[in-house]
Amino acid sequence: MADSMDEEMPEEPLPLQQDLTCPVCQGIFQDPVLLPCTHSFCRECLQRSFQFSKKCPVCRDVFEEGQSISNRALSSACETFLKQSNSRTNRKRACNEDTCKLHLKPLELYCEKDEEPVCVDCVTLHNTHRLWSLREGAPMCKKELSFKVQIFEKKVESYKKMSRKLSNAVEYIKYQAGLAERQIKAEFERLHTALVTEEALRLKALASEEELKIAAIQELINNTNKDIEALNKLSDTLKKEMGNEDLPLLRNFQKLKREAQWTREEPCLHNNSLLNMGKHVGALSFNIWKNMQAQVKYNPVVLNPNTASPWLSITADLSSVKESSERLTTPDNPERFDPCVFVMGAEGYTSGKHKWDVIVGDNPKWVVGVCKESVPRKKKFTVSTNRGVWSIGLSKGVYTVSTPERTELKVQQRPERIRVKLNIDKGEVSFWDGGTAKHLVTLTHKFDEKMYPIFGPGLHTAPMILAPAKIAVHTS
Repeated sequence: MADSMDEEMPEEPLPLQQDLTCPVCQGIFQDPVLLPCTHSFCRECLQRSFQFSKKCPVCRDVFEEGQSISNRALSSACETFLKQSNSRTNRKRACNEDTCKLHLKPLELYCEKDEEPVCVDCVTLHNTHRLWSLREGAPMCKKELSFKVQIFEKKVESYKKMSRKLSNAVEYIKYQAGLAERQIKAEFERLHTALVTEEALRLKALASEEELKIAAIQELINNTNKDIEALNKLSDTLKKEMGNEDLPLLRNFQKLKREAQWTREEPCLHNNSLLNMGKHVGALSFNIWKNMQAQVKYNPVVLNPNTASPWLSITADLSSVKESSERLTTPDNPERFDPCVFVMGAEGYTSGKHKWDVIVGDNPKWVVGVCKESVPRKKKFTVSTNRGVWSIGLSKGVYTVSTPERTELKVQQRPERIRVKLNIDKGEVSFWDGGTAKHLVTLTHKFDEKMYPIFGPGLHTAPMILAPAKIAVHTS
């Protein structure tokens, strides 16, 4: 503290500063106290010194605790000195800020090129620059800064607009989650109902066979009991005759022998008397799953609603799209087509063979095909292979192929179902009449990025439908 003051203080006050310096801490006195030996110290410095020695730190005279008194005059002098010192320091700093550091002269001019204030002696260093007075230079800087302010204010508005869009996107995600939740619950409920029905049918078949098999065996038991009764009756008759006199027994012997014949078969379980366990529980889960095929629909391609134009309405199962009666409130996400009225498939392909059918019906305008992932989304464009779209379409009664020159496609019969076959590895996409299996056209290209199905259903109330594929169970 003392060193810094020596640097800032002029030479005249230096002796005074020394007189106001504590001998212990070498700083300006803080709450000074006076000892009987007339030496002064900061109160805190004296207390610390007293812990080690009860002598004056300067003259080493012994003193007792409590003999020191506050030196109010010295305290006031120190406060006055510190206030004046701070004032001079502030004035010096202000002078330095308004003075050229090189020439120590006032800054009275403004250099337009270097964008800084200069003094009159700096003119030779800026002889090729345009110089202005401070009064002329300040408005120029304010004008430029005002442009910055306008830019920032516009950015603030833009950021506020984006913040509102982001908030709307959050609400839309919640809306999507609600739709998906309802769809999932409905689908599981449908499958659960089908499983409950399947379970009831299997339990009914089991109970029916159980009843038939038990009834058959019960009938066998009843017949066996009747045979036991008849056998007991014959045995009793023979025993009674055997108790007669010899002569009557011998006379009736032939008759008794004839009556003692038993020609009925021995009772036994017949084949298939027990339950057919293989039928009821053999490969049970597989057989249930196989029988559930009628309840399951498989679409090789489904739509991605996040790419759909706001003028398109998509069904909950993502397999059908048509015109919306009004523009939907959807987030302006980067994937979405707007203003073009298209929607893409949910899955892209980088390899392999893929096939799907699209039911276009009698719609007068449509586009069906594949496109690159980088196809334009936020501007109008002509559907063409040059734009990354390989497709066929119908417009104004004319079928066309999306070549750069818009090649017309001749068809003998109006197709209501278009089949698309994509072979990424071979670099081919072909189009077929899905109803007659007749080939329409094949386009070739070396696909160098992910390819997606693309659909342009046109603005019509009749939907464009992605046809489900056949399901087959193969075992090995």
